[in-house]
Amino acid sequence: MNAWLMLAIAIAAELGATTALKFSDGFTKLGPSVLVAAGYGLAFYLLAQVLKTQEVGIVYAIWSGAGLAIIALIGVLFLGESVSLAKMAGLTAILAGVVLLNLAAKTS
Repeated sequence: MNAWLMLAIAIAAELGATTALKFSDGFTKLGPSVLVAAGYGLAFYLLAQVLKTQEVGIVYAIWSGAGLAIIALIGVLFLGESVSLAKMAGLTAILAGVVLLNLAAKTS
């Protein structure tokens, strides 16, 4: 499987696990708790496979930047969390950093 496809699936699994973590109520609800363990397990397995062929700095920047931005959107859109100018500026800065790291990797 293509490394970038595996990374996308790993990010999706991590997002699902993090969202389930919110609903696990401190691991007191079995269903969401199982989803947390399965999602993180799949995410880290796929991340490990990606790191066999890709640079760790770039992969982790994409992993963390995409995960952070998307989980913040999930929080605002589906979990009723607040949004502010400061939060948006922070997310923008993180995403800009991910883009810059990718550009730097392509020119190396």
